[in-house]
Amino acid sequence: MKNKIDYIIQKIQNIKNIKILELGVQNGLSTKRFIEVCENNNGSLTSVDIDDCSNVVKSDRWKFIHSSDDDFEKIDKIIPASLDFIFIDSLHEPNHVEKVFYHYYSFLKKNGICIIDDVSWLPYAKDQHRDNEFSEYINRSTFNKICETYNENKENFLLEFFFKDSGYAIITKINNLTLKKANKIKSREYGPKNLFRKFYKRKPKK
Repeated sequence: MKNKIDYIIQKIQNIKNIKILELGVQNGLSTKRFIEVCENNNGSLTSVDIDDCSNVVKSDRWKFIHSSDDDFEKIDKIIPASLDFIFIDSLHEPNHVEKVFYHYYSFLKKNGICIIDDVSWLPYAKDQHRDNEFSEYINRSTFNKICETYNENKENFLLEFFFKDSGYAIITKINNLTLKKANKIKSREYGPKNLFRKFYKRKPKK
């Protein structure tokens, strides 16, 4: 596996007549790979970006929408009503990721896949090779938001994580029920018993 986009291609390369929605284009690396899949499988790709990325690729199988991906009124009129694959790689902020995921999830077919980019904070932690406090915080927050969503919807989709580089969350839809709202997961991390354990471990032995 040369880079992490290869992981996605392995998952979708054999889907016939594939319909893909890509949120976030940037330099078009993923866009070009998705177009290859579409050309091999009689598929189509719709990409959305707030910047004008209309020249990153030339293909009759590609439609570019110059827009913020949360302009739902505009985008819903253009994208296919039923999608096989959604790739979320736009604004990496947990509340935005949650908003666009919940909206476009309804367009995803049963057994369809949604992949969310940049969910691993590990490369950005202190003294790691991409050491960056903001990216560490935002990726960890996005990861937690996805876990909170899954915790309320375990019967609705499967969740996997891929931790190469900045990571992916891989969501597979298993029914057509409406998703429940994400909620904070109650944690005992700072409960009395765990605080006592931490204190006891730090206490010097005589």
